[in-house]
Amino acid sequence: MSSTSTSQGVEHIVLLKVKDNIESSKINTMINEVQSLVTIEQVRHFIVGPLLTNNKTTSTTIPFSDLSYTHLVHSRYESKEDLQIYNDHPNHINVVRGFVFPICDDLLVIDWIGEDVALLSHPLPGIAFRLSLLKLKDEKDTKVKEEVFRALRGIEENVGGVSYVSYGENISPERAKGFSIASLVIFSRREGLDRVEPEEGLVKVKGYLESVVVVDFVVPSK
Repeated sequence: MSSTSTSQGVEHIVLLKVKDNIESSKINTMINEVQSLVTIEQVRHFIVGPLLTNNKTTSTTIPFSDLSYTHLVHSRYESKEDLQIYNDHPNHINVVRGFVFPICDDLLVIDWIGEDVALLSHPLPGIAFRLSLLKLKDEKDTKVKEEVFRALRGIEENVGGVSYVSYGENISPERAKGFSIASLVIFSRREGLDRVEPEEGLVKVKGYLESVVVVDFVVPSK
């Protein structure tokens, strides 16, 4: 990774599902137009591309969702105010209306405040992301949330090859389909990702989970 600094930051995730039988040229155009949003002043990190895997697991104990997505957009901001400026920016609105909505038939948006996250502008090709979204059976039980957060913190300690883990409670419920907790694990190489099962860290808290989405993403070559 390059151009990193450590501080509190807002993680912004969008999962997209491209419609079936869309021409690859239109998908590539969408990716390029979305990636151009990195030029908005408030953006501190931005990456977009196709998912590597979507809820790929053999687990029979974790309640994985049947939701399906094809692409991920991940960006970071120094504050909720900066994220709102990005969301309201005319370039962002034009790209979403002109290139995303016409070829996508579903999306999920989730945001959280990550403590001590690395705010990076240009992730290097080959870096691997694992995003986990959790819907709890009891969203109001603070003790359950604390236990879930402890389990997510443990991933960094128990798994090799992890650059860092960012996790938190969703602050934008409108388009998150009920998912309230998110975790982003970043591996320095894809090989580290391949050695870790999607349910890593979740088994200890499986009794609290109503639904889980896990997707993998590898930063593509330019």
